Amino acid sequence: MAVARRRIDVQEGKAALKAWLEGAQSPSDAPLPRTVLATAVRYSLEELTARAPGNSVEVRVPPFGVTQCVEGPRHTRGTPPNVIECDAATWLEMVTGQMAWADAVAAGKVAASGLRADLSALLPL
Repeated sequence: MAVARRRIDVQEGKAALKAWLEGAQSPSDAPLPRTVLATAVRYSLEELTARAPGNSVEVRVPPFGVTQCVEGPRHTRGTPPNVIECDAATWLEMVTGQMAWADAVAAGKVAASGLRADLSALLPL
């Protein structure tokens, strides 16, 4: 299987994720810059793909990114059968262990469809 190509520098991605986590733990009046949020999401999606390569599950975090991961049947056209979608804050909360996968799904913060659309074994990263 081919190794996923990284677009986000690993150190830059880790720094953005750290900045998001620090901001989430001590909220202030100043919002996190959109570029930092975007980098944290994109880096974490790349990291997910690196840890679980494949094409059977599509993870969407609009408007920042999408990735395909998890080994299994590959889809080639249209909407894939296994789709996970959530907002950036929920995604980063799951990635960093601030929220459990099951809790996010139960709260309706994650839309997951398909038999393989379960990242509980992969999160937090």
